[in-house]
Amino acid sequence: MGNYKELEVWQESRNLAVEIYNATNSGLFKKDFSFRDQIRRAAISIPSNIAEGDESGFNKLGIRYFYNAKASLAEVETQLNIASKTSYISEEDYKQLSASIIIISKKLSRLIKYRLSK
Repeated sequence: MGNYKELEVWQESRNLAVEIYNATNSGLFKKDFSFRDQIRRAAISIPSNIAEGDESGFNKLGIRYFYNAKASLAEVETQLNIASKTSYISEEDYKQLSASIIIISKKLSRLIKYRLSK
């Protein structure tokens, strides 16, 4: 608690945000500012909420931030699915990013469960 940069889930979600930025730097995303900005904001929200939650401690507010991170993760997953279906990203990129999302979601669930038990 209080050193969010050491949390694996924060590190992995930060890496996901960077990957999202890289994936949205080219192709159809270059012209679709609205979609690009929305998915980027949602991706940035994930590690940001984890950091806020960890800094808030073992209380309801901290846990709420972790749930917000999970919600943003679902938003990113949905947007990536749409991006894949509309050829904004390749199927391969979609699968790789989705695999990261699944791992992050499981780790966030474990973190929430742990914090709720305290």
